[in-house]
Amino acid sequence: MNQDHSSDAPVVVIPARMASSRLPGKPLADICGSPMIVHVWRRACEADLGPVVVACAEQEIADAIIAAGGDAVLTRSDHASGSDRVREAIGKLGLSSELIINLQGDLPTIDPADIRRLATALVSAPADVDIATLVTEIRTDEEANDPNVTKAVVAFAPGVDTAPALYFSRLPVPFGDAPRYHHIGIYAYRRPALERFVALPPSVLEKSERLEQLRALEAGMSIMARRVDSVPLGVDTPAQLAEARRILC
Repeated sequence: MNQDHSSDAPVVVIPARMASSRLPGKPLADICGSPMIVHVWRRACEADLGPVVVACAEQEIADAIIAAGGDAVLTRSDHASGSDRVREAIGKLGLSSELIINLQGDLPTIDPADIRRLATALVSAPADVDIATLVTEIRTDEEANDPNVTKAVVAFAPGVDTAPALYFSRLPVPFGDAPRYHHIGIYAYRRPALERFVALPPSVLEKSERLEQLRALEAGMSIMARRVDSVPLGVDTPAQLAEARRILC
């Protein structure tokens, strides 16, 4: 790898695969002359936390990152989740980092400052916090009622931007007038927590809601939520790809 990867520096791992039901081959989708995965890699590098590596299911993704000057590692193509791919990548590379960030490869507009906020949330949390993630407040009924938007149940104290995540759902929870939060699916793991998480079998609520983070909660692991100002554009459809091009080009 081209960057320092001491145990003191967080490592950002971006899992990527070509298979996608709604937008096949999306890591290599062109945005302003560069593949989408290269844009995500650039945002991670701009966060300036530590080494950044793309964990690739296919060689063509690795080739695109290497051509851009980045680091990539080829992983098995049959992983059930991005977290499993991240775990294989850090093992293959022999990385000793104690804080590992799993950044999805379809977030080309992610704010590098939010990646830093995620890392800080876990570093600053009590030692018994296993995982950190990001949320932002939902402002519209349309967003609240969209089952494709994952909601995080979090109770923030006044003036505080971190709090435990109590549950995640595709339903518009919690009921009533309490704020609802849109979950932004990137995670910071303490290394032992990642090892434990990927060793756990899929759980009842995880399979019901189709949300892997519930596996951690059901197993008694703790997730810290960090509130940020906005949701980065996730690219899963041709329309979202067009919007990413409008924003970035």
